[in-house]
Amino acid sequence: MNIEELREYCISKPAVTESFPFDESTLVFKVAGKMFLLTDLVDAFSMNVKNTPEKVIELREHFPSVLPGYHMNKTHWVTVMIDGSVPDDLLHEWIDDSYNLIVAGFNRKEKALFAEMSVK
Repeated sequence: MNIEELREYCISKPAVTESFPFDESTLVFKVAGKMFLLTDLVDAFSMNVKNTPEKVIELREHFPSVLPGYHMNKTHWVTVMIDGSVPDDLLHEWIDDSYNLIVAGFNRKEKALFAEMSVK
């Protein structure tokens, strides 16, 4: 996977926006205003994604390229070095998991906003 493929995959999901809220080297993807993925565009190609605490532990134990979430809550976030050691289908799965976790946590108002944004 390269940065273009990562970007296309993320923005193909309903209600996703992209921005550079921190600096020009960190591209952030949000669903209905909530962050589900960050990627570094300057240093080593990586992504931060969210998952359950149990899955975070499992991923870190089984994949050397999965590290504690850089500048994130390490209980819920991991940094994945995209270096070819993890197949693209697994990277897609982890992106989906992060996206779905964010959507599942929406309150009633956020769910309505999500539904409205998904229709557009």
